[in-house]
Amino acid sequence: MQKVEVFRIATDSPDDVSGLKKLVDDKTIKAEEIIAILGKTEGNGCVNDYTRGFSNMAISYYLAGVLNSSPEEVQKKVALIMSGGTEGVMSPHLTVFVKKEVEGETNSTGEKRLAAGIAFTRDFKPEEIGRMEQVKEVARCVTQAMKDAHIDSPEDVHFVQIKCPLLTAERMEEAEKRGKEVAINDTYKSMGYSRGASALGVALALGEVTEDQLNDEMICHDYSLYSGVASTSAGVELLNDEIILIGNSTNSASDLLSGSAVMKDAIDIEAVKEAMRAAGLVFEEYPSDKELDKIVNVLAKAEASSTGKCRDRRTVMLEDSDINHTRHARAVVNAVISTLTKDPMVYVSGGAEHQGPDGGGPVAVIAKA
Repeated sequence: MQKVEVFRIATDSPDDVSGLKKLVDDKTIKAEEIIAILGKTEGNGCVNDYTRGFSNMAISYYLAGVLNSSPEEVQKKVALIMSGGTEGVMSPHLTVFVKKEVEGETNSTGEKRLAAGIAFTRDFKPEEIGRMEQVKEVARCVTQAMKDAHIDSPEDVHFVQIKCPLLTAERMEEAEKRGKEVAINDTYKSMGYSRGASALGVALALGEVTEDQLNDEMICHDYSLYSGVASTSAGVELLNDEIILIGNSTNSASDLLSGSAVMKDAIDIEAVKEAMRAAGLVFEEYPSDKELDKIVNVLAKAEASSTGKCRDRRTVMLEDSDINHTRHARAVVNAVISTLTKDPMVYVSGGAEHQGPDGGGPVAVIAKA
């Protein structure tokens, strides 16, 4: 039976592994039991955000030294998902997932506890990014991650975090030389297509959509179809999709529990409360400090509504030529969540194509049971 532990670590820079090193040196965690690390780095979150790759490299080299391995081998067994952009008061940090095997087939309480699984897709060709090839491959691997987590029902899946690739000028040129056409000839917009296709892969695997509803043309066009638990983030530092899936299972001896909800817009604080209650927090209007102490981390998606409005009020997020709308959205959602948690160190990723309703997105809470 699995036992999953989660640790949140503050970072002083994208390459800061001192907090992770301390946990390993203190024997709080074993490096060989780390299955995934989610990071929030202080870049712009756009195509040229190299803080993600910088952080990935620093962690890979550190773990390679501890495990007497190579950085490449580390990246094949540990899902390193770095999300750029810590606008507003969002504090840069790492969330480390540790998984070990313990005796027994069910936990002592018989209740469901936090479970986690990971999977890696194959590398995608440039012309496959943002298209059905990516959707289907992600769906296959999400099913694989569910099996790894020993989660049988999609209802018990509360968050699927994915890191996916994007198109660069070089990758588009390589496809053109082979006579292939890419989904979109815009490096920045390709991030959205990759995120959207990855999210629809989650939706397909979990039965939120059916395959006959999907095709290349509807990706990033028909936003009525989405996943309520997918969170996808694109980056230049990889060619495949890396997946970490969390939920609850009776095949878990974890002391933690996960819960989720879907924010209908960027200021939907009631959905955050719903996710907290689903993760076991008990409160009426606002959680007490004692209940808040149970929270390990909150994970969420953020997006500016395509209407340019929030609660029927005009915003300028989509019209600001100086600051990308994903950066506005991350700052807003982080502020909403941290108002409740009284802690700005939460994981908020921008760009929610096919991840929750237009202008909204999934939110999940991991807390002590």
